[in-house]
Amino acid sequence: MRKFFRAIYRLLDRCIVVPISRVVYNIQNLLRKNGNFLDKILNRPTFLIYLSLALAIGFFFLIDSKVVTLVQNNAEVISNVPVKVKYNEEAYVVEGVPETVDITITGRKSDIYLSKQLGEYEVTLDLTEYTASDAAYKVYFTYSKNIDNLNYKLDPSYVSVMIKNKVSSIASVQYELINQDKLDSKLSVKKVTLSKSEVVVKGSESALDKIASVKALVDLSDSDLTAAGTYVISNVKLVAYDNQGKLLNNIEIVPGTLDATVELDSYSAQIPIEVKTKGTLVPGKAIASILINNKDSKEYTLTVYGSEEVISNLKSIPVTINIDGEGNDNTKNYTVNLSKPTGVRYMSESTISVSLTFANEDQKEIVISDITPRNLGSGLNPNIITQNGITVTAKGVTSVLENINADNIKAYVDLTGKGVGDHDVEVKIDSDNPLVTYIVSSTITVRISKE
Repeated sequence: MRKFFRAIYRLLDRCIVVPISRVVYNIQNLLRKNGNFLDKILNRPTFLIYLSLALAIGFFFLIDSKVVTLVQNNAEVISNVPVKVKYNEEAYVVEGVPETVDITITGRKSDIYLSKQLGEYEVTLDLTEYTASDAAYKVYFTYSKNIDNLNYKLDPSYVSVMIKNKVSSIASVQYELINQDKLDSKLSVKKVTLSKSEVVVKGSESALDKIASVKALVDLSDSDLTAAGTYVISNVKLVAYDNQGKLLNNIEIVPGTLDATVELDSYSAQIPIEVKTKGTLVPGKAIASILINNKDSKEYTLTVYGSEEVISNLKSIPVTINIDGEGNDNTKNYTVNLSKPTGVRYMSESTISVSLTFANEDQKEIVISDITPRNLGSGLNPNIITQNGITVTAKGVTSVLENINADNIKAYVDLTGKGVGDHDVEVKIDSDNPLVTYIVSSTITVRISKE
């Protein structure tokens, strides 16, 4: 402190006392002939100090009142200042008020700096004297000044607001699972129970008309959800959506949160891989065998996790192999990346190795008579009138064809869009065996009648 005051003393002495003393000394020399009285006064050290102090105080007030300007004015924008709205929240709904405004402050740089350090910016929209109306009100914001010497300008300075009567109704609550990717991939949600099935929604009549659904956002990123079992998640947030799935912010929901009981399961099953092919082998060649990770494809399965509903309806994991132009070599190896079917959360393998072996192609003709109509419109009856069945040519290696007969072939006709009358339609083969290719060279006649 001593050093501080010494420094101030030296500064005042150098910048004020010495210059003024020099001026007074010069005046003294000019006025010396006018008598000793003035000389005696000016030679008193205390007089010079008081005079210097009086002049310094005078200059301070001149500068502070901006009669004398020694610094240039600056401007700075304070962004995103929150707006506080005052109104009767129980009776009215206010629409059109921005959450934040910007304040531009101008003045001396030192005052701006002090204002930012204080940081006490408060912007208010006072609607306490306003009532509900079909027309918008033009209302100006009010604000407090933390530094009086600064000029403040709001952007926007006013706003057009709609004030409507608040109404309420009852809405049913559904749940929506969020952050499912944060849940252990071997776990799945078996059941969710909410502590309330209905809530009260409040807002303007037009806002309530837009509500399509009210949902509880059940967050699955909770660190406690680590194993199969039952968990209670508290303070689940409620939100309202319109029929476009857009969040409605002008709706009040009472209560604003509720509890959700989540039952987690770890359901899995062994699912086979179905190998399909595309393209055509070189003439005279057929696929003799398919191995997946060096194991017969018919015996290879994956462990798949997901909800019980999804897994129970999953019959196989399909993969497609391009065999176009192959067959000259005895074998062909493929590395296949597996895609998870919709609803599957985890698979024991994400990549597999598929090995195909090729051999000389043989063929076998098989007569079938069991043909199933599919996709016939309601109120119609199909009747296949072609006699003696049809011939199907099966192509593959000899060892595979030996086990193929009419009982192994699922033949059908697609009657989509067919009406009453006789129709010549193509027979198709529904086959899940990539080792055999079926060729049907003839069509059959189906007579469709009303029931």
